[in-house]
Order: sequence, then structure tokens, then C-alpha cells
Amino acid sequence: MTIGILAVQGAFIEHHHMLKRMGVDTFDIRQKKDLCRPMDGLILPGGESTTMGKLLRDLDMLDDLKKMIQKGLPVFGTCAGMILLAESLENDSTIHLGLMHITVKRNAYGRQLSSFMTVDLFDQHMIPMTFIRAPYISRKGDSVHILSTVSEKWVAARENNMLATAFHPELTEDTSVHAYFLEMISSSR
Repeated sequence: MTIGILAVQGAFIEHHHMLKRMGVDTFDIRQKKDLCRPMDGLILPGGESTTMGKLLRDLDMLDDLKKMIQKGLPVFGTCAGMILLAESLENDSTIHLGLMHITVKRNAYGRQLSSFMTVDLFDQHMIPMTFIRAPYISRKGDSVHILSTVSEKWVAARENNMLATAFHPELTEDTSVHAYFLEMISSSR
């Protein structure tokens, strides 16, 4: 199995380290030609969603990524990746990929100083969660399945081939969320 990781900005290296520990091959997606490499899944990491969206447009990758996901490529977005996937943002009119039927509130928990760690349920398993200037899902479509709720806020969801988390599972030692994504890929084949 090979996972492409968007590496134009943000916390992509931590996903490489996590997947390497799990025995999964990865590669960076830095420019349009990297999208031609065979991949079984795609990770959109945390970072700065506005910058990532601008770079995807400037590098002429946004439309290609959108088409690949629409055709069924499994994708996992963390934090900013969730924002990139969302069909709408509660506090911003910008739409990036706009594929997942969720509305996301950016920086919902406040500034960097409001970042926090907790332990809560993800898909019925207790896992550590790291929230950094995190968003949350404020509305969802009927086809979206909520996988985690923290303090009455939706922070992880799946819709078809798309998985999104408001937290950063790549910043912990727990492999549960990445294992869930790899299982999504395996079952989609």
C-alpha cells in the first residue's frame, strides 16, 4: 500500500513517520506531476488551510485532486485537511475542494494558546487527541457518519471515501485513526 501525502505546507512529515512505523510506503505530493504517481490513498495534513488552498491553486493541483477524490480515491484530512474537504465554512466564504458534506468552523477553539490535548472516543475506542487551533464540524449532511464528539462538538467524521479529523492523530503514538484510514482503503479495493 502506498499513501501520497500533500506536502506543500503544514505537518506532513509526522504522517510519514506514523505510516512508516505501520509499515506503509509514502511519498510527498509537492507539485502537479506527483499526482501521477500510483497511490492507494491521500492525506491532507494539518497546517494553514488558507495557505494550502492558495498553493494548491497556484500549483494547478486543486482541480486534479478534487477529481481524484470524486472518483473514489480514499482521502484523510486532519485539521486544515478537514477545512480543505469541507463543502462550506461557517466563518469564511472560501471553498477549497468542497467535497465533504460538512460545514466547518475554523479556529473554533481560539488562538494557539487555546490548543489542548484530551483523551476521548474515536469510533468507539479511547484515543489521545491533540487539538491545535482546531476546527470542528458545525453541520453535516445525512451521508456523513460522526466518529468522534468532544465537549459536544463533532471532531471526526467519515463520508464514503473521505475521513476528516479536527485533531492531529499523527502527533501521538496511537495508530488507531491511521489504522482506520488504512482499513477504509483496504475495504474500498
